Amino acid sequence: MTLGETKNEADVTCSNKTSGDEESSFEAKSLRSKESDEPFGDESESEIKYKIMTWCGNEYVAKLPRQTNGTSQWLLMPGKVMIAETISLGILSLPSVLAEIGMVGGVILILGLGALATYTGYVIGQFKMAYPQVHNMADAGMIMLGPMGREIFGIAQMLFIVFIMGSHILTFSIMMNTLTSHATCTIAFGLAGLVVSLLCSLPRTLHKVSYMAVASFVSIIAAVLITMIGVGVERPGHNIIQATVNKSFPKAFLATINIVFAYAGHVGFFTFISEMKQPKEYTKALYLLQGANVSMYLMVAVVIYHYAGADVSSPALGSTSGILPKLAYGVAMPSIVIAGVINGHVAAKYCYVRLFRGTGKMGQRTWGSFARWAVIVTLLWSMAWVIAEAIPVFNDLLGLISALFASWFTYGLSGVFWLFLNYGRYRDNKRTLALTALNVLVFLLGLFIVSLGSFPGERRCVEEQGD
Repeated sequence: MTLGETKNEADVTCSNKTSGDEESSFEAKSLRSKESDEPFGDESESEIKYKIMTWCGNEYVAKLPRQTNGTSQWLLMPGKVMIAETISLGILSLPSVLAEIGMVGGVILILGLGALATYTGYVIGQFKMAYPQVHNMADAGMIMLGPMGREIFGIAQMLFIVFIMGSHILTFSIMMNTLTSHATCTIAFGLAGLVVSLLCSLPRTLHKVSYMAVASFVSIIAAVLITMIGVGVERPGHNIIQATVNKSFPKAFLATINIVFAYAGHVGFFTFISEMKQPKEYTKALYLLQGANVSMYLMVAVVIYHYAGADVSSPALGSTSGILPKLAYGVAMPSIVIAGVINGHVAAKYCYVRLFRGTGKMGQRTWGSFARWAVIVTLLWSMAWVIAEAIPVFNDLLGLISALFASWFTYGLSGVFWLFLNYGRYRDNKRTLALTALNVLVFLLGLFIVSLGSFPGERRCVEEQGD
């Protein structure tokens, strides 16, 4: 099913404009977006065009030699931008999750939360199709709750992404400490990560960022393969695994919500769809992402935990000995940087669109328009660096931000989106009744995670800081 078919499922008006549309009801008008309501407006005269990404490439693919089209199309499709954003730091914490809660519980949660994340991602696509003017979570909040919703959702989205950016700077510091055997202080490595990430974030379009996403995906795959082969040869855990583990609730729950973080790419989905030439093709990118997510997460978590045992490191790249951790971190460097850059791009694009939407300045290729973007990027990465220095514990940082934000953006809010789209039709038939129950449970899941997960995560961070 494509998003073009969600009209029946959501039962909302997204029809093409006709000469009689101006006389239709207020409800129908509110669901329709004029061209001026699009995040980037009319780009026909713009020097910089944003809405050029398609499922199989971009508008420039047709100009390439025929024999190169297939490769170029794959390299430019938005699905791999979503993969590069999502499959990075999350996958590095999953083997330790299995060590904390056991093999059986970990596998069930990876599969179950992955399947649910696929559905909630699909609902985000439904909402975008119903309201094409939505570019970010703040826009969705504006539609549902007015100005207050826009500010609440916008602040939450920015906090979440800046925390993610901070986790990438933190991982960069860990990587450099490993590569150099602590040749200098961690603060200096953090500053180096800040500068590298900032420079890579200067391109203003996702089209250009997509080129870097290829290197990110290839590097994280190579790094985890090196780690899996290394632990398979060394067997530091002596093949001792536990089906279940008795842990205190704070430790077990904090480990569990690291799985939520592994599926936390949803916060950027509105932005990605907004820069697709054909938003209906978003479902293809989503299914590619989730298929890659679930299969890779399961394989990496199980294999590394099986051979590394209960003392598996987090990030998992440090689970081997000798030269292998340095090799794995060196290979993973592009992913550690670029996945953070993609998240940083989403945060910067939110500010950029919020400030200059409808002004025409975003489409200008001038030093002034570039300087505005550069200032926004610099401020955001500076805040991320402060967070990375304040919470220098990888697992605890991931657990805290997952509980506070990822639970809502990946699960809870999607339930709210569906209920909003189908308001007044919850009991139309058995199917909508079942979907209503499902989305209420999705909302409650988000509420459950943020309520019970934030306190253990905060306490663990404070305890580690005290130590």
